[in-house]
Amino acid sequence: MAETPITSSALRSDWLAKAEVLTEALPFMRRYSGHRIVVKFGGHAMGEAESIQSFANDMVLLNQVGACPVVVHGGGPQIGAMLNKLDIQSEFINGLRVTDAETVNVVEMVLCGAINKSLVGALQQAGGSAVGISGKDSGLITARKISTAKGGSNIEEAVDLGFVGEPDHIDTRVVDALISAGMTPVIAPVAPATDGATYNINADTAAGAISAAMGATRLLMLTDVSGVLNKDGEHIQKLKITQARALIADGTINGGMIPKVETCIDAVEGGAEAAVILDGREPHAVLVELFTEHGIGTIITKD
Repeated sequence: MAETPITSSALRSDWLAKAEVLTEALPFMRRYSGHRIVVKFGGHAMGEAESIQSFANDMVLLNQVGACPVVVHGGGPQIGAMLNKLDIQSEFINGLRVTDAETVNVVEMVLCGAINKSLVGALQQAGGSAVGISGKDSGLITARKISTAKGGSNIEEAVDLGFVGEPDHIDTRVVDALISAGMTPVIAPVAPATDGATYNINADTAAGAISAAMGATRLLMLTDVSGVLNKDGEHIQKLKITQARALIADGTINGGMIPKVETCIDAVEGGAEAAVILDGREPHAVLVELFTEHGIGTIITKD
């Protein structure tokens, strides 16, 4: 009796296609081997177990091909859910959460506790080695307090946002040490100021400052859109800094995309090689961006 073939021709074709993909990706894997890639992960995808595990698999693969990923995460929806559960009222002004002493304690608990450790656990489950830290660890981030303005009829007043800050100084030694040990840092964006108070920092801003201080080869900003769009709603693949600023000035880049683009500009001007805004909802978005010829996001580079 003839033996049944172990593999079908269709299955062989599938294997060959996968091998071809790997062959095409190899030059890009070599390109990023030994290079630092800062990835900002956040949004509603962080609340979905499948999305978190997919992201973790991608980070582990980056590490296994020689790249050095650094994850900076947010957690706005999760913070909001916990505040509601604790019946703590929360107000936003110009997109920033007003953060009093009670609220910042909840922010730190959620970011440094539940979210940070769930991401670390996902990376470990995917076969990686990850360590969760915050801006407080080894003086990674020193914060400074920020305020905003609101008002109407051309009259604005300064508004105290409470314990909301931005990076004033970055000391990357703890991140460098973890990378040298083959571990992936997973960073929660809370940090002390010089007065010892704890401040909540926007994850985009923290990721930009860290990538600049590290001289990262890429800052990848995972968002809920495909990248920067032109006036016709078409995706823009590449932008120089002057072009990006011109699009902000003429209103093409508007709303919530403005601070993301400005963060990318600051990161590149501060020392990062390039920054990319891409849709984190796309399957394996990070791998497609880094390991294919054209990527899927909008890359911002120096002039």
